[in-house]
Amino acid sequence: MANKTYPAQQHVIKTFTKLVELLPAVEQNKPQIVLLAGEVTPFRNDTDREMPFRQESNFFYLSGCRVPASYLLLAYQNGTSLANTPSSQLFIPKAELADIMWSVPPPSLDEAAATHDVTRVDHPAALSDAIQELIKAFPGALVHILPSSPLFPTIPSKYTADFLAANVHLTEDYLLPALHRTRLVKDAEEIALIRQANQISSRAHEVVMRVLGQGVRGLIQRGKGAGTERPLLPGEWLIQKEAEAEALFVASCRREGAEHQAYLPIVAASTRASTLHYCCNDREFAWGPVRPHDHQNHNDLAHDHDRVLNPQVLLIDAGCEWKCYASDITRTMPVGNGGKFTPEARAIYELVLEMQRLSFEALKPGLHWDAIQFICHRTLVRGFQKLGIFKSPSSTNSGSWNSEEAIMASGVSAAFFPHGVGHSLGMDVHDVPSASKPVQNDTIKGIPLGHDSFYTYLRLRLPLEEGMVVTVEPGCYFSPHLLAPVRDSKHIDHEVLKRYESVGGVRIEDVVLITKEGYENLTTVRSDTEWVEKVCAGEI
Repeated sequence: MANKTYPAQQHVIKTFTKLVELLPAVEQNKPQIVLLAGEVTPFRNDTDREMPFRQESNFFYLSGCRVPASYLLLAYQNGTSLANTPSSQLFIPKAELADIMWSVPPPSLDEAAATHDVTRVDHPAALSDAIQELIKAFPGALVHILPSSPLFPTIPSKYTADFLAANVHLTEDYLLPALHRTRLVKDAEEIALIRQANQISSRAHEVVMRVLGQGVRGLIQRGKGAGTERPLLPGEWLIQKEAEAEALFVASCRREGAEHQAYLPIVAASTRASTLHYCCNDREFAWGPVRPHDHQNHNDLAHDHDRVLNPQVLLIDAGCEWKCYASDITRTMPVGNGGKFTPEARAIYELVLEMQRLSFEALKPGLHWDAIQFICHRTLVRGFQKLGIFKSPSSTNSGSWNSEEAIMASGVSAAFFPHGVGHSLGMDVHDVPSASKPVQNDTIKGIPLGHDSFYTYLRLRLPLEEGMVVTVEPGCYFSPHLLAPVRDSKHIDHEVLKRYESVGGVRIEDVVLITKEGYENLTTVRSDTEWVEKVCAGEI
């Protein structure tokens, strides 16, 4: 349950303030009423089996309430006492004996009043009367609801009918934009919750790396009867499949009290790491013969020692929630080859690290996020020219048409780095989309830096502000589908490219808070090459 350390009333005031700014001038001093429905417990199709419940983000932001099937009724008016102390009425289900037999009951009214930052708590049976009281107290009020959409919980028509019967103006136009714009900048309490989610997830990423390292060193041994007379115990588990890595990650988060993952974990081994949102997580690692440069691959992770792992990467993009606030972390780690990257994988990994490092150096309030995207593409182009994947003017039979500027202008780098460098993060992993990438965006002017394709999938297109929380997640991928259109590019040395395609993909992602002076990294698991290799090799 929530407690009064969550500043719901502060969020209500901030949201109403923003909402009034969005209204036409003639409407701004009218009373404003908000009616919200919380999420209900979902059930599997055509059964009575519950699925995991998670409160709708906007409802939680304004109430701090994680009780299913609740309602929230708010009232505010500029220039009155309600501007500083809005009315905030929370309606939670009454505990029924038949329900208590099957599940944990909702809190009592007294318990909820003690733990929620609202002015009144009652049961839904009292909601209609509360609506009628507001209609009488505030004639001419505007009533705001979220859009009628499968994306949001449905408000039963009997409650909206109360307003319509009294000829009260009911609108869906302003509440969601106001909420998204308000949620874009986080307060201290929200940052603390995001920090906790990131610390738990950081430890879970390290758990997976260290278990991989123990496997390489032969430190994971089966006890007597393991796998034959009894199941394997957690301390006997090896990671030889994507699903096994996912299981360890989720278990580590759950052990620390995180109820939910913020999104479906992405656990992709080998060339499957080139699929950006690979959520299948159902394949074994790649096994095969030892190739000439894989001299360190003298250890394998199989107890029977009959197989050796192909050198490959394991990309894990996963993060838990903590009390409705998200984390989002990606680490790419070596598997096989004694826990070391191959020369090609190491080169790509360190290039992505450099993309992230230069992004970090540029972060500060006022900088437009488009500039970070441009920095990443420029760094990738320069890195590819050094590796020989992209030609340079000094290459054989080359010229100025292979200059850095020409390659940037061509957009060919988008085949290797197709996604945005990051996004806003908060209660949702891709937080407040309408505010992060507004349809009408006066902050984007003139000709874009580089190529239009750099920005196609960029989820944040705003100047940074102090208090924003964003991810910084550059990547480099060798996807057959994305490479197909550039197979005849004059900028690419296709023979060199062939040596790197087996890497699949590398992504490194951290969550950062924009501060007055720059940024603070909220992700605590390390990503420097030497540390990752030593952990995955079991050397530290």
